[in-house]
Amino acid sequence: MESLSSLNVFVHVAETRSFVAAGRLLGVSASAVGKTIARMETKLKVRLFHRSTRSVTLTAEGALFLERSRRIVAELEAAESELLQLSESPRGRLRLSLPQVSTLLLPVLGEFMRRYPDIELDLDFTDRIVDVVEEGFDAVVRTGQMVDSRLSMRKLGTFHHLLVGAPAYFAEHDVPASPPDLLSHRCLHFRFPNSGKLETWPMVGYQDLTLPVSMVCNNIETRQCFALQGLGIACLPDFSIRKELAKGQLVTVLDDYVSRSADFFILWPSGGYMTPKLRVLIDFLSERVFPESPELALLCPN
Repeated sequence: MESLSSLNVFVHVAETRSFVAAGRLLGVSASAVGKTIARMETKLKVRLFHRSTRSVTLTAEGALFLERSRRIVAELEAAESELLQLSESPRGRLRLSLPQVSTLLLPVLGEFMRRYPDIELDLDFTDRIVDVVEEGFDAVVRTGQMVDSRLSMRKLGTFHHLLVGAPAYFAEHDVPASPPDLLSHRCLHFRFPNSGKLETWPMVGYQDLTLPVSMVCNNIETRQCFALQGLGIACLPDFSIRKELAKGQLVTVLDDYVSRSADFFILWPSGGYMTPKLRVLIDFLSERVFPESPELALLCPN
């Protein structure tokens, strides 16, 4: 059991790259974490981490040891959960990688925390492609399907892109009747963080139209905020503007020309035993991220 406890400490240090952060998660001091790692290195006769005043990084031997250690810790957690699931509620830490779409996921995750107070959420928001297994995530949420035979997946729902602006903006600049009319409008654009390219607006038959640029950013919230202030037209996913559409704070334009939809999936390592904490998370997100909404269907014509 002492060896298993040491493995758990090692995995936490590897994931957080910090003795202090690992100690905080485990409820022990950074000094205790450091002593545990030192004892492991003495026993194994290898150096597991490179240490400096600013960072802790895995050695080549440490990276090799981490892969097996994660599996052992995961199997131990699974065994414990399997024994407890009949008498206790789901509990333990869930490490999730999520896209930078807080308007969609944060309210649902807040509900999840209230429903399952014994589950500790460890959330990592990023739009990069992560290696779910190698990086030690319990699950990830992404748009589009990730082709990886090591993963299982469930579709959470489908969303559509819409061109929207504030009524005050269109009162001043007129409503575009066709995509070429956008050339005389203020357009609020999204830049992909990885490639640096601007997102192409999904207009059927006008994909090569070069739109004017009034503002560029790499998130949803900024474009939504500026559109609400009457500063231009933005291309946004419908889930991010449900309330604004329902209240009439934003209106859609060029609905007959706009056509793009995408799916959200939750993915997790396949094979083996699924812990109760992961099972309830998957079910919870599947039921609540994209609830049935007749009102939204009327507001979102695609």
